[in-house]
Amino acid sequence: MELQFIELGKLSVSKANMRYAKKAPDVTDILPTVRKRGVIVPVLVRPNCVPDSFEIVAGARRFHAASIVAEERRAEGQEADPMPCAILSDSDDADAIEASLIENIARLDADEVTRWETFTRLVKEGREIADISTTFGIPELGVKRILALGNLMPRIRTLYRDGEIDGTTVRHLTMASKSQQRAWLALHDDPEAWVPTGHQLKAWLFGGQSIPVKHALFDPDSVTGIVADLFGEDRYFSDADAFWTAQNDAIAARRDALLEAGWSDVVIVPPGDHFSSWEYEKAPKRKGGRVYINVRASGEVTFHEGYVTRKEARRFEKGEALNTGHKPPRPEVTSTMQTYIDLHRHAAVRAALTCHPKVALRLMVAHAIVGSHLWTVRPEPQTTRNDAVRESIETCRGEADFDEKRRAVLALLDFSAEEPTVTGGNGDGFGLVSVFLRLFELPDRAVMDVIAIVIGETMAAGSAAVEAVGQEIGVDMARYWQADDAFFGLIRDREVLTRIVAEVAGETVASANAGEKAKTMKRIVADQLAGAEGRAKVENWVPKWMAFPPSAYTARGGVGTVEQAGRVAAARTPDEPDPSDPGTVLALPAPEHFAESQPEREAA
Repeated sequence: MELQFIELGKLSVSKANMRYAKKAPDVTDILPTVRKRGVIVPVLVRPNCVPDSFEIVAGARRFHAASIVAEERRAEGQEADPMPCAILSDSDDADAIEASLIENIARLDADEVTRWETFTRLVKEGREIADISTTFGIPELGVKRILALGNLMPRIRTLYRDGEIDGTTVRHLTMASKSQQRAWLALHDDPEAWVPTGHQLKAWLFGGQSIPVKHALFDPDSVTGIVADLFGEDRYFSDADAFWTAQNDAIAARRDALLEAGWSDVVIVPPGDHFSSWEYEKAPKRKGGRVYINVRASGEVTFHEGYVTRKEARRFEKGEALNTGHKPPRPEVTSTMQTYIDLHRHAAVRAALTCHPKVALRLMVAHAIVGSHLWTVRPEPQTTRNDAVRESIETCRGEADFDEKRRAVLALLDFSAEEPTVTGGNGDGFGLVSVFLRLFELPDRAVMDVIAIVIGETMAAGSAAVEAVGQEIGVDMARYWQADDAFFGLIRDREVLTRIVAEVAGETVASANAGEKAKTMKRIVADQLAGAEGRAKVENWVPKWMAFPPSAYTARGGVGTVEQAGRVAAARTPDEPDPSDPGTVLALPAPEHFAESQPEREAA
C-alpha cells in the first residue's frame, strides 16, 4: 500500500463505497476539525479508469468535508490542501467493499439493512462467512443474522431501516414464508387491525405456540414440521400436537427407567404447575428421595433428582419413616418381566388373528384411521399454489360425491360431522380401541364403506395406485369432469392445443386455424364443447391425459399420468386377465388356514 497526497480534483467516490450514490453524508461532526487541522487519517483509494485519477473506497465523509473546506478557501483566494491517500490495488472489488464497510463501521454505524446489502455483495464476490466475520470483528452468528434479512420482502426491510419495526419483529419475520409476510404486511397497512410484533409474532407464525427443537427428549428428525430460525439460534416445531405426543412418550419412558433404577417415586409436574426448589430439600435415593420431572408449556423438561418436601425432611430428622402417599406400591413384576409377558401375548394374538380375518380387517382399518407409533397414515393434502386449480378441485363433481359419502362414514363412526377427514388421527391408544370396537358394531357392508373412504383419503394424487384403480374400476372421467377456465388457462403448448382442436372440432378446423392465437383456438374448443356459435355440441369429451388409460398428444413424453400407466402395464403379468374385459371373472384363492376356525364375535 502506497501513501500519497492527491489533489481533490483527481478524486471521486467509488461505486464500491457503501455510501456511493447516496445524498451527501452528514459531516458536521468532523468539519470543524478538518477546517482547523485538515484531514489527518488517509482515505483509501485505488486507481480509476481515467488516467491519473483515483476513486475513494473508504473515507467518503472525510472527502466531502475536505471539499467543503476547499470551496471556502477558494472563495477567500487560498489554495486547497491535497488529500492524504493510501493507494490500494485496483484488482479486487471484495477488498474495496471490505475497506469501505470497515471504515464506516468504525466511524459511523451503518444500519443492518445497509450491512446486509454490503455483505451480500461480498458473498457474491466469493467471501466466506468466516472470512467476513474475521475481517469485521463480528461473530459468525452476527453475520448470519444480517444475511438472514435477505429472506424478507424488500418492503419489510425498508420498514426496518426506517425504524418502523424493531429487531425482534424482523428476526421472527425471517422465519415467515412469503405468503405469511404478505399477510403480516396487510395487517400492518390496516389501521384498524391488530399487528403481531415481537414475541407475539412468533406465536402468530406458529399457530399459538412455538416449541424449540432443543427441548425435545426424542430424536427431532422423527417428527415432521420443523422450521429453522434463519438467525441460526434455534429450530422450532410447527406441529405442537406431534411434538407433545412424542415428548410425553419420551417422558413416560424416562419415568419408567428412573423407577427401575430404584427411586422411590417419580412425580411429573404438569405445565400448569411449577417445581419450586425452596419448598423441598435434597434427599438421596436410599432415604426416600424422589425425582420431580418439571414439564413446561414451552416444551422444556427439567429433572430434579433426590428431593422430598420440607415437612418430610423434618419428620426424617426425628427418626420417623417417610410415608408420603406418593410412593406407588412395588410393582408385581419387573419391567423386563413385563416385556416378556407382552411379547408372548403379542405372538399368541397375532398367530390366532390369522384365523379371524374379520377381526384383522377391522383392526387394520382402526389403525389406518387413528394411527399408532407403528402406523403413520396421512390424508392426501390435495395442495396447489394455483388458486384457479384449487377452486376447480373444490367444486368438481368427484369431490362433491366423495365428501357426501365421507360425511356418512363420519356419522357411522360417531365422529363429528365437522371433521375434515376420517383419517389423520394422533395415534392415541384409547382412540384406536374405541374405533376398533365401534367397527365391530357395524355390518361388513358398512365396514367396506369406511374402507373406501379411508383409502380414498390416503391414496396419493398422481401415483400409479390412482392409475391402477382407475383402470380396474373402469372410471369414466366424463362423468366427473368438464373443461373449465382453469383447464384452458393451463394449456400452454401450441402443438398440443392444435391436436385438441382437431380432436374436438376436426382436422379441417385445426388446419384452418393453425396460425391463430392460442386464445382463439381455446375459444373454438370451448364453443364446440358447449355447442355455441352454431357449432355442433361435443358430448363427454375428456383430454387424452385424463382418460383411463391415458395417452399423450405428442411423442415428446413428460406426461405424468402416461408414465404411471406404463408402470401399471409393466406390473401386469403376461397371462393376467384384463379386468376391463366384461367376460373376465377374477377368482381369489382362499387358503384353509385363513378360514374362520372359531365363531366370529358377531355370532357370539
